[in-house]
Amino acid sequence: MSETSATAPFVLTRSLRKSYLMGGRTLDVLEGIDLAVARGESLALRGASGAGKSTLLHLLGGLDLPNAGEIFFDGVNLRSLGAAALAQWRNRRVGFIFQAYHLLPELTALENVMLPARMARTAPGAAAARAAQMLDRVGLSQRVQHRPWELSGGEQQRVAIARALVNSPDLILADEPTGNLDSHTGEEIIRLLDALRAERQATLIIATHDAGIASRAPRVLELVDGRIK
Repeated sequence: MSETSATAPFVLTRSLRKSYLMGGRTLDVLEGIDLAVARGESLALRGASGAGKSTLLHLLGGLDLPNAGEIFFDGVNLRSLGAAALAQWRNRRVGFIFQAYHLLPELTALENVMLPARMARTAPGAAAARAAQMLDRVGLSQRVQHRPWELSGGEQQRVAIARALVNSPDLILADEPTGNLDSHTGEEIIRLLDALRAERQATLIIATHDAGIASRAPRVLELVDGRIK
């Protein structure tokens, strides 16, 4: 099944459910999520810890599979993709930004940002040039040879943003991207994310428990006990 209409949402979920088996009992995390997001939209998912925000982002980005329901991305049902095709789609069309930066400590900022491009089989020289361009765009042109432990938290998050966007993804998923940052740096990160989204006409979904961060988005949805309120 596919959504082929020109007016179909860019991201669409129907009756999305996710549960986990923990300690012999079933934990229901998402309980019937219906969501429609337009191409180029900026959306905030607000909710307390445990509400299901991270789980929903993982499903939308193909990092995990739902127990029931469907996810359409630009008209394609993700359930129709095999494991290899899903991995390729995720690498080329989705950029993930996490609260924990997940930078490889032994690599420089440039090498960390290059990783998704190299996974997409971009030639080393082209990948390095693209990574350097992205680091310059996030204000780190003087830090390309620094390793994560030599960078501040805000700088590490900027490296993570550059890495997420190096393949020019259509969908940017940010999971508590300011959670480890002070309020001033967090504001800078949100402004940067929105500017980069607008430049690339990408779709941005931010999961946050911070009401102030959520209020900056044109559209805010609240998750409560695995449902959109």
